[in-house]
Amino acid sequence: MKFKFPQPNVKEFISVLLRKDKGERIHSAELHIDKEILRFLWEDYFGEKWIEPNDYETQKKTIENIVKIYYKLGFDTIRLSSDFRFSSNLKFDLVKKETSDTAFLSRGKRIWADEHEGLIKNLNDFENYIWPDPDKVDRWVFEYLNEILPENMGIFLSISQGIFETVMFLFGFENLCYFIYDNEELVRKTTEKVGEIIYNTTKKFIKIEKIIGIFQGDDMGFKTQTLLPPEFLKNYILSWHKKLAELAHKNGKVYILHSCGNIESLMDFLIEEVKIDAKHSFEDEILPVWKFKEKYGNKIGIIGGVDVGKLSTLKENELRKYIREILEKCSGSGYILGSGNSIANYVPPKNFLIMLQEGYSFKI
Repeated sequence: MKFKFPQPNVKEFISVLLRKDKGERIHSAELHIDKEILRFLWEDYFGEKWIEPNDYETQKKTIENIVKIYYKLGFDTIRLSSDFRFSSNLKFDLVKKETSDTAFLSRGKRIWADEHEGLIKNLNDFENYIWPDPDKVDRWVFEYLNEILPENMGIFLSISQGIFETVMFLFGFENLCYFIYDNEELVRKTTEKVGEIIYNTTKKFIKIEKIIGIFQGDDMGFKTQTLLPPEFLKNYILSWHKKLAELAHKNGKVYILHSCGNIESLMDFLIEEVKIDAKHSFEDEILPVWKFKEKYGNKIGIIGGVDVGKLSTLKENELRKYIREILEKCSGSGYILGSGNSIANYVPPKNFLIMLQEGYSFKI
């Protein structure tokens, strides 16, 4: 017999996230579930036919199927994956690299932005770059999602990768490290341009009824510290996150930040100045979620924390024990269960389902 997943309850989800209530049960959320995982679950777990989104009609069908998957798995919220390249996503041209994808559910090739060199190397490149126009970003995907989403679910809005990530990819990380000292004006102009585009595009979507908040990704750290000096990030990047948080709060929505790596030096600023409502992305080797909960759990909500490495590799009994330990330390007001990062295509779908089952079975 298959596990009986709970009915979504987005109102209770928000109440728990904002630390107003411990909830009747554990709630779950994910930043991202790879398309290969969604397809596997739809076909092999639910026994349905997957349709690739190649045109307007098949995109609509794909959105319907994704909603059904999230609903059937008991998720209260949905955040559309960038894997599908829907027209509601901002698209910045970048220098890209690729390699073979050796994941459990391989997509053939894995693509990422070049860290050595970007498209913007000087002011002339900046002026000739074809910047995306917020007025030309089509709202139909989120409007359709709003139309078909069950009343007891909500939408998390994210129309682009982060401000810092975009700037980093436009320059190439190595070049950006030099430019913040050698050509600070170019960095300032580029950051302002990227921030304005992301902010103005987000503003176009924020009033859609079933959007409950902005879940913005922006990786700013690595294992031991931030990728660039904290003061640079506060002055150039987090000022835009503050504006996005203000936009969310002005419209009665929540603002959640996903940021990988060690960003301990930014946390007080994020809480007190940016005023994030919750933090996502945790890795046990950097700071386990239960340690974060001890330090910040009385100030902001927490999403995730099941280390992706362990989610991918632990045997079933070990994985169940590990997840229960997290729940024993973190469950209740302010905590939402989920992976430490995302459900990538190298995460065994069985392990993803085990995580959800352990969460939904846990007695608060």
